Amino acid sequence: MIYLIFGVFALLSWMVQHSLQTKFKKYSQIPLSNGMTGRDVALKMLHENGIYDVSVISVEGQLTDHYNPVEKTVNLSEGVYSSNSVAAAAIAAHECGHAVQHATAYAPLKMRTALVPIVSYTSNWIMWVLLAGIFLINVFPALLLFGIIIFALTTLFSFITLPVEINASMRALAWLNDSGITNDETYAPAKDALKTAAYTYVVAALSSLATLFYYIMIFMGGRRN
Repeated sequence: MIYLIFGVFALLSWMVQHSLQTKFKKYSQIPLSNGMTGRDVALKMLHENGIYDVSVISVEGQLTDHYNPVEKTVNLSEGVYSSNSVAAAAIAAHECGHAVQHATAYAPLKMRTALVPIVSYTSNWIMWVLLAGIFLINVFPALLLFGIIIFALTTLFSFITLPVEINASMRALAWLNDSGITNDETYAPAKDALKTAAYTYVVAALSSLATLFYYIMIFMGGRRN
């Protein structure tokens, strides 16, 4: 049964990623009427929110856009930074939404940022600990329990990410509409693109939760033997 659940989540993840890439490609062909690029949109949103200490830079790759709270940079992929499309505007505004969260001390973002070092460090070896814990469940059950506790932090990280990403999209869409960056024709595609992107985080969080329960079941079963 558990393998069926994993299979379902794997399929859902692929479907959402495929849908996101398809919609990004589609909405990248719809230009903004004002001709603003992703960089222009990002700078305008930052400045209109009173943020002048955050830089907007271009990074390599596709859909590699992110906000770095440590370096205070909005990092836009090449296809977003210089593009004047609806997709570029939506993504740029979304990443600036994180910058606004940072500037206003948005609580979920602070929690997520605090967990980043832990999750980044443990991600390199947690699966080895869990695997070793499964093999040694009968002689050293504490190892698997330790692995489960650490993995639970990554699951918590995934769920804390949900309100952070959804709130950033809500801020982005509200600003795009209020500032006149989008109009009646371009607002709907921008909303659709960001909604699809949010689904990737939902699937990732639920998949992580299912995996956590799987390891807990193994631990409980080993303890009974």
